[in-house]
Amino acid sequence: MNSRVADDEILRGVLDRWKDAVDAHDPQRVAAQFTADAIFQGLHPYTVGRQGVVDYYDSQPAGMTAAYRILETRRHADDLVLGYLSVDFSFVDRPTLTVFLSVLVRHSPGGDRILHYQVSRLP
Repeated sequence: MNSRVADDEILRGVLDRWKDAVDAHDPQRVAAQFTADAIFQGLHPYTVGRQGVVDYYDSQPAGMTAAYRILETRRHADDLVLGYLSVDFSFVDRPTLTVFLSVLVRHSPGGDRILHYQVSRLP
């Protein structure tokens, strides 16, 4: 297996769990995909730790869903994978919002978790 395939599998493992939790509007399960000291930057001011993730996703409207596509990956260390993604957040009452997301995932036998999450909106 080449490194790009392995990196994609690591990212998809954690991002599929993240997506399932976002789609279910389950902020606690979303936050469980992050490390305890994760830096989180959604479209609001940044936070550190899982509680900020819970608060952010709890404030999102019910019915919001996420669809992501991995655009680039980089392996920064044996246990760190960077992913650059396009994410479409769909809503029941407004147009889809497309953002770009960078995640740094810590790979470990105990479970892969998001260490850093940063969203950007590009015109």
